[in-house]
Amino acid sequence: MKASRLAATGALAASAVVVLSSPAFAHVTVQPEGTAAKGGYAVIDFKVPNERDNASTTKLEVSFPTDHPLASAMPEPIDGWDIKVTKSKLAKPIEMHGEKINEAVSKITWTAKDGGVKPGFFQKFPVSVGTLPEDADELTFKALQTYSNKEVVRWIEVQQKGQEEPENPAPVLALSAAGDDHAHGSTAEDASDNAKDTENAAADTSADSDSSDTTARVLGIVGIVVGALGVAYGVLAGRRRSDA
Repeated sequence: MKASRLAATGALAASAVVVLSSPAFAHVTVQPEGTAAKGGYAVIDFKVPNERDNASTTKLEVSFPTDHPLASAMPEPIDGWDIKVTKSKLAKPIEMHGEKINEAVSKITWTAKDGGVKPGFFQKFPVSVGTLPEDADELTFKALQTYSNKEVVRWIEVQQKGQEEPENPAPVLALSAAGDDHAHGSTAEDASDNAKDTENAAADTSADSDSSDTTARVLGIVGIVVGALGVAYGVLAGRRRSDA
């Protein structure tokens, strides 16, 4: 009896852990494609999983940070979705490429034209943003996820330091140091070096080809001369026999 009770208690505890932890896998999140370096541009993906078994996700509304406004935010077109970009006037203008910007993107809304994100699937919503702030380590984007049954999940709770993760955390984009994009420069330099190596190899191959062509021509001329000498020798030999 004690063993069966312990087994039942263990099973109940395990199921409770699964139930309590499963929503953590269904959060709306945001991640960069590559790096999101301070002071630069980046393409970020809002990943929206469908956590319902009987409804589809038909709308996503993402509010952009007001404490660090982004002057540029261009969503990528997605088949089957209408996209609306909302801009708002800034209380304090920001400077971008030497010009003062008086408004910035405050919200982007994706609305499904037909089925949306069905149960068991997820959808990525890419946005090109910039310039990223230099005086922040992260950006918080509050999101609303609407289902086909009219249910709305509000991913707007801000994570507090030293506390447990909230039930519906807002998507947070971590920013890397401005110098972290040197990897891209190294890649470019490596590509340039590879291109130079390829050119040098091509030049060497061309030189070898020219050398081979020259050798073939010389041998061809030598062959012709030898053949002509052979013919001349044969003619002379024939005449000598005739005279004899």
